[in-house]
Amino acid sequence: MRIKYTIPIVFFVALVIIEKENSIVSRVSDKLALKQTSQTPLQPSGSYRTLPKHNGSFAPLGKMDSAFMLMKRRLVDYSQHQEVVTEGRRHILLLATTRTGSSLVGEFFNQQRDNMFYLFEPLWHVEKMLTLETGGTNATAAVKAYRDVLRRLFLCDFSLLERFIDPLPADHTTAALFRRSSSSSLCEASVCSPAIKGVFERYHCRNRRCGPLNLTMASGSCLQKEHRVIKSVRVRQLENLRPLAEDPRLDVRFIQLVRDPRAVLASRMVAFAAKYKNWKQWAVDGDVPIDNDEVKKLKGNCDNIRMSAEIGLRQPTWLRRRYMLVRYEDIARFPLRKAAEMYRFAGIPLTPQVRSWILKNTQASKGTSGVYSTQKNSSEQVEKWRFSLPFKIAQVVQKVCGPTLKLFGYKIVSSEEMLRDKSFSLIEDKVFKFL
Repeated sequence: MRIKYTIPIVFFVALVIIEKENSIVSRVSDKLALKQTSQTPLQPSGSYRTLPKHNGSFAPLGKMDSAFMLMKRRLVDYSQHQEVVTEGRRHILLLATTRTGSSLVGEFFNQQRDNMFYLFEPLWHVEKMLTLETGGTNATAAVKAYRDVLRRLFLCDFSLLERFIDPLPADHTTAALFRRSSSSSLCEASVCSPAIKGVFERYHCRNRRCGPLNLTMASGSCLQKEHRVIKSVRVRQLENLRPLAEDPRLDVRFIQLVRDPRAVLASRMVAFAAKYKNWKQWAVDGDVPIDNDEVKKLKGNCDNIRMSAEIGLRQPTWLRRRYMLVRYEDIARFPLRKAAEMYRFAGIPLTPQVRSWILKNTQASKGTSGVYSTQKNSSEQVEKWRFSLPFKIAQVVQKVCGPTLKLFGYKIVSSEEMLRDKSFSLIEDKVFKFL
């Protein structure tokens, strides 16, 4: 009798899965779905790289499978997913925006080399390619591409990412992977191919001399690690990642890192001076046009961050025990404590090696604290922005990002004297509760 009832139940599950993923990108993913081996050669037909320049949507990748063949494939995937999932394995996605301390926090995981495979901003390639192909990043197309690439990378499959790397990797080998040197797993001896004379490695490994990265070898290294961590500043809304949380092959934990928007803007005005020259001019003139596109962009960024956090803090069923909100200011003041909390949330033991690195790199001298450095005296960095950001600019941020400031526990200043007063902290003591 068991056999009689098993087949209909499995078909029912397959139909449910098909219905839930009934979208263009999901169907594209089916065409690109690769069995979890070290690496599978790229398929010659169809590619994410062939994007029309009219509306930014993905071009068709050939005829779609028939309903029967699609169901059959889903049944195979469903029956095999238990072989993919490993008990205790975690997939951690660190979500942030630029200048929020995400590189430092990413190192908290990158330093746990023995059982952690860490990737630094792999979606950089996706954003760059979509921008080149369409003349500007189409939000809808980007969301779907980001999600598909993240899913493949969490499964240690680099083949989809390859399609966005320029120049296109030859035989799964590239000298152009963005910030390879920021991933210790990509600079280990097991993935260190011999150096090639005359080949320029912009993001070369610092601890050993390696040749171009072989992504097949990288995939093999990923499969050997117990946990996988990806840092990204390119995903704007948490809701768009729901399919990852519901993928039975993954056990994704989302850590959202936030920072006072006033501090973020002050930091960007220094790090990206050319892009923020208007803000600098407004600071001199003392008159900021609220209806300016750059001000609207700031508001949009604040709203996206806040809405994602509101979803996470509500803990809907698909996010239960999968979401954690962390303020940069709390990490800067209590780095070891917050690192331990993040590891506890992820269900991974914190090693003495990571503890030692955190203590060493959050108490750095002034000489080692560059704009992009992960070595900082973190407690001194927390409210340093208060003495460089003009009060007029701070007022604008408070006006367009007020709800975000309130949600995350950042106090409003009503005068320049209040802004510069070191005895008055702008950080509320706030605990964000999670189930």
